[in-house]
Amino acid sequence: MDVNDTTDYQRCFACGQNNPSSLKMTFRTENDTVVSDFQPREEHQGFPGVIHGGIIATALDEALNRASVLADKPTWTMTGRLEVRYRRYVPYGPMLRARASLVSKRGRMVQASGKLTLADDESVVLAEAQGTFMALTPEILDSVMQDYPGMRSFFEDEVNDM
Repeated sequence: MDVNDTTDYQRCFACGQNNPSSLKMTFRTENDTVVSDFQPREEHQGFPGVIHGGIIATALDEALNRASVLADKPTWTMTGRLEVRYRRYVPYGPMLRARASLVSKRGRMVQASGKLTLADDESVVLAEAQGTFMALTPEILDSVMQDYPGMRSFFEDEVNDM
């Protein structure tokens, strides 16, 4: 299963390849997790040499949300709650790794957890997060994706390919 948006939209701040301000996150699955190695750019700093906390929250939000693809029936979700615990400052420069796991899926609710580490040393935990995500109803999907039908059918096509 492809865990990356390959539709014509691609404007997401975290993963949009057509968004010049994006973190350009791409994902892969490893065992029972989704993983993204990415490198924030100079404009993502808060303090000099330190990645802004909002950027860290964004990366973790995207990774945890993406864990919904690990469910039996993947679907588009939106963040209901996100809790981030910052363990240490995140340095500007090195490649980072966001790794997330699906904790549970009940009805329309998906819960996930994850962490942000250095890509070359996952023992260096920079931040951890837990989140709850709500599966979008068909009506909401129709409303927010009306101009991008490829996005609307992304998971349907993936499930049919399995």
